[in-house]
Amino acid sequence: MEDFSALVHQTYGNRLRLRVCGVCIEHQKILLVKHIALTEKGYFWSPPGGGIQFGETAGQCLAREFMEETGLQITVGRFLFVHEFLAPPLHAIELFFEVHTTGGQLQLGSDPEMGEHQILKEAKYMSEEEVQAEKGIQLHNIFNHCRTINELLALRGYFKFENNTRY
Repeated sequence: MEDFSALVHQTYGNRLRLRVCGVCIEHQKILLVKHIALTEKGYFWSPPGGGIQFGETAGQCLAREFMEETGLQITVGRFLFVHEFLAPPLHAIELFFEVHTTGGQLQLGSDPEMGEHQILKEAKYMSEEEVQAEKGIQLHNIFNHCRTINELLALRGYFKFENNTRY
């Protein structure tokens, strides 16, 4: 079996990444993507998103990442908050936006940066109850500080939740 954690660290580690993430709500469920590896539980759920490429706007990046990971076309709504993730060798500044689907069909896509070693394993809309059942290291840190979708959509500011910092 491949060591996906080592591949992730090799691909994304030891550099600062600027990422965008989209909070997509449909019928009071949030769209999340499941990644294998990355935690002791063997998987990790997070909103779709990824690294901004040089010359690309945040909105362009988010639309590209949604299409790559989920097969969905989106429009980018309001800016929500910033989250800083720092767990060497990984370091990311994440810009969270509200997004709305405009087309496409939900399907599991891929991460082009990972090539043949895909870590994306599932894309689905999850209810608040399903998200709460996943609380812990296998869920993006933002969900460990929000009990509901409305609380998530109300977040504003700069957060570094792994050490409970709010700026």
